[in-house]
Amino acid sequence: MPIGDQVHAPGHVQLGELLLGRGTPYRWRSLSGWEDLPGLDNGSVARADAHGAILGRLLAQPRVVTLDGILIRTRAGEIGRAVQQLGTATGIADAEVPFVVQLDERGPLLAWVRVTARTIPVERGYTLGLITGAALQLTATDPRRYELLERIARTGLPSDEPGLDWNNDAGLDFHGGAGLDFGPPGSTGTLTAHNDGNAPASPLIEFRGPVSLPSITNVSTGDTLEYDLDLAVGDTLVVNTGEGTVTLNGNASRLSTATARSVPEQSWALWPGAASLVFRAAPESSDPAASVAVRWRSAYW
Repeated sequence: MPIGDQVHAPGHVQLGELLLGRGTPYRWRSLSGWEDLPGLDNGSVARADAHGAILGRLLAQPRVVTLDGILIRTRAGEIGRAVQQLGTATGIADAEVPFVVQLDERGPLLAWVRVTARTIPVERGYTLGLITGAALQLTATDPRRYELLERIARTGLPSDEPGLDWNNDAGLDFHGGAGLDFGPPGSTGTLTAHNDGNAPASPLIEFRGPVSLPSITNVSTGDTLEYDLDLAVGDTLVVNTGEGTVTLNGNASRLSTATARSVPEQSWALWPGAASLVFRAAPESSDPAASVAVRWRSAYW
């Protein structure tokens, strides 16, 4: 199912497959840590011989979100089912699940989280089908929030247009007055990626063969990713810039093939705004079947 497929109105919150909010047995009163900046690690270092500090990077810590004041209301004989559904969706897990929140007219945003605390009070109203004061704590190792729609842009290696067909010197064919046929358009080997958010996005990059020494350069930053290997027809090299991994055909690591021109994978990002990206390869690589695809979501703090 699509991520956040049940979120349709302000106040809707979807954790995995569980929807909370209007039209469900689960209502909530407050959501903290969602619109806040995550905690920050400050790399600034105090000056030893002067006032102030040497400016360092600010790196975001995991985002901790608390959904508080949860009210569970059902018919008296159905409260157990509602509690069980909540418990199933909020158990201890090794993997993160999508957490989608829509607060207002801006639409929903997405984070990947794990439940790190859960409180379900059992008081007098329980047998009547009413629980008040339940709460969930969620932790996202990636503190950024994302748009739901994954964007994708593709391009091939640079190639020239074939130009006009002179029909073996017989002259130009005007196709019965329809006009001249210049042939299929060439490729510039460039593409544009728009990050409409306010945080850097970490894209997934897929090189497809046949191609040798594939590379992609972010013209906006000058950062390049380049790999010294040959991809055959059907081969796919996937670069996960968020995780810093490089895998061939889904399993074999090829991180060691990065050339000296490459920046660390996790530093290659799409910053807010438009980025022009260039796909290149070894001079002898010109097969029109070779391509690169970039997948990303606009990212927000």
